[in-house]
Amino acid sequence: MLKQPRSILVIVTRRIGDVLLATPLMRSVKLAWPDAAVDALVFEGTQDAIAANPDVRRVLAIPQRPGVLSHLAFMLGIARRYDVALSLVPGDRPTLYAYIAGRWRAGLLLPTEKERWKRRFLHRWVAFDERDTHTVLMHLALAAVLGLPTHRDIPVTWTAEDARQVDALLGGEPAPPLAVLHPYPKFAYKMWRAEGWIETARWLVERGYRVVLSGGPDPAELDYVRALARAMPATALNAAGRLTLGGTGCLLSRAALYVGPDTAVTHMAAALGVPTVALYGPTDPVKWGPWPRGYEGAGNPWQRLGSQSAGNVRLIQGDAMCAPCGHEGCDRHIASFSDCLQQMPAGRVIAAVRSLIHDRNGQH
Repeated sequence: MLKQPRSILVIVTRRIGDVLLATPLMRSVKLAWPDAAVDALVFEGTQDAIAANPDVRRVLAIPQRPGVLSHLAFMLGIARRYDVALSLVPGDRPTLYAYIAGRWRAGLLLPTEKERWKRRFLHRWVAFDERDTHTVLMHLALAAVLGLPTHRDIPVTWTAEDARQVDALLGGEPAPPLAVLHPYPKFAYKMWRAEGWIETARWLVERGYRVVLSGGPDPAELDYVRALARAMPATALNAAGRLTLGGTGCLLSRAALYVGPDTAVTHMAAALGVPTVALYGPTDPVKWGPWPRGYEGAGNPWQRLGSQSAGNVRLIQGDAMCAPCGHEGCDRHIASFSDCLQQMPAGRVIAAVRSLIHDRNGQH
């Protein structure tokens, strides 16, 4: 059966960044078995990361907290519909989904006695490394279980309509090089201070860049980016809420430079090969650093401590002794801020941008 499965379900029920970082596994599976139909099971609100992905036939999106009857109906609907089911999240629900959906199952599980009971639901399991293995490599460990060659690059895709919207946004005339800034992550604990964004934008405009602010449609995000745009040079373009996630990928593909925090859009910029400055505070880069385009090193792209470079990415880490702490903000909840990011001076970010410009253009 595993030599030529007809249908495969990849289960990655977490945040949008997790879904994006699962695409190398999806591509590895599709390239190994081009005639197989590959579906993805994700949480509602994360499906845009793979909406235009040619490796995926269909995306099944389920609420994080479904109603009892609708959840039961959903599980009955996927029961034994797939030759292979792969669970990329070591939780109860994704493992159960794999057991229900797949005639053959494999998944990531925590190697603890407490979690041992889940192993009986899978034909093969891989020990989930919470600390020392990058998420891309952790996902690709399941390709090794299947005996498949691995493909590490993250595909970032968009539709023709997305491209038309980007054309309309930017206008048809020749333009200066684009510098895309993404100032608003979903959670406050990943945010840099507003003054830093303003100073960086002014520095870029003075050097001939056209600054574009990217962002999603959330009302709080729109308000925040709008206020930033008003404090920036008049040439800065506010694109927040005007593009789909695929459209944002298309915009990034035209950028000469990108600056952003720990967010899915930063992963997209890095994957596209855009010169990227990534601002990291409490998040551990070993697990969640942006995957540089074309990276084929033997191990992780990133170390745990310190600002560093890999491929097209410069990762700037907060200077606090506790970084990366792994906590959701200094007050330990997603709405709290992280001092290591709030206190990061714009000069450090601008120095990283200058270094990228120098590497790309051979000039200061």
